[in-house]
Amino acid sequence: MTDLSAVKAALRGQSIELPSWAFANSGTRFKVFGQPGVPRTPQEKIADAAQVHRYTGIAPSVALHIPWDTVDDYAELAAYAREQGVRVGTVNANVFQDDDFKLGSVTNPDPGVRAKALDHLFACIGVMDATGSADLKLWFADGTNYPGQDDVRARQDRLAEALEAVRDRLGPDQRMLLEYKLFEPAFYTTDVPDWGTAYAHCLKLGDQAQVVVDTGHHAPGTNIEFIVAFLLREHKLGGFDFNSRFYADDDLMVGAADPFQVGGQAVLGRQNRQSTPWLTERHGYDPTCHNIEAKIPAQIRSVLNVQEATAKALLVDAGALDAAQRSGDVLGANAVLMDAYNTDVRPLLAELREEDGRDPDPMAAFARSGYLEAIAAERVGGRQAGWGV
Repeated sequence: MTDLSAVKAALRGQSIELPSWAFANSGTRFKVFGQPGVPRTPQEKIADAAQVHRYTGIAPSVALHIPWDTVDDYAELAAYAREQGVRVGTVNANVFQDDDFKLGSVTNPDPGVRAKALDHLFACIGVMDATGSADLKLWFADGTNYPGQDDVRARQDRLAEALEAVRDRLGPDQRMLLEYKLFEPAFYTTDVPDWGTAYAHCLKLGDQAQVVVDTGHHAPGTNIEFIVAFLLREHKLGGFDFNSRFYADDDLMVGAADPFQVGGQAVLGRQNRQSTPWLTERHGYDPTCHNIEAKIPAQIRSVLNVQEATAKALLVDAGALDAAQRSGDVLGANAVLMDAYNTDVRPLLAELREEDGRDPDPMAAFARSGYLEAIAAERVGGRQAGWGV
């Protein structure tokens, strides 16, 4: 039997990091949709993220994106975050929106462009130093569109050289997280197209380099649970970006069309006889952004979806699962997982919130707060932040 007090203790330790850009205007490949009350500054993004933490209790950090969240004083921005009840988390580098990066950033054939990209990555480490951030997240839009456009092997050499330079600049308690993406915008070769490429580079870089698994960045039929299990075994799982595989990017709510996908990755902590701390210890969760939904409620819902999946994972009867696996009871082992997955954990989580002095229904509590109406009235004038701003 599962000890519910232990389950609650583990859930209280869960920490889900929110991306600042999720609160700004965003859109599909075709249109950016504006919303009333959308933040105009990094401070307003942080204030909105703090609302998610206020009602859920498990979203205490906000990831920055540079240059979208550029300010004159990053220490001051970090202090503002603390005043709001959250902290600055991962710093995301952007080397894909400058004209010079048309043919790539750190893998560009032009050494001057590569140097420019590297300078930006170093500047992001400076932001980490000023804010107390421990994690630098790297995603590169580098690749080629045509056969013969560039030397594919040379591009990997350039990538390795840049990653090594970044690793050497990190402080002893900082790490770099390398994300991969199957495609886009490079349609012939992508320089970091899959978890294997990311893992190979991180393996050579040592303990300060780990892989980010984005649930949307895989080919159809890919078993993401296997990838997670492998990286856990190798101590190379740096974090998750949770979004829908149906969009292949950051545009749909966590578990939007396939909630079992989220639950399947969560139960890996039990399925592979791992202890549960990997669910809560420095594996950053980054729920997706939302294009047509109201930003803050959508983030609350995404956070709750991940929390519910985690609760189900913690309810897996590890002893029964282990016995079934060792005896070769295929259906029995699957039934143990399905029993946990099919459990309605909402009453348990409502009870947990009440014990912690929070409203048992975060979505309803936020709706009653009037915050959305207030910011719609207050944030009139000035330029709204958005994708690319």
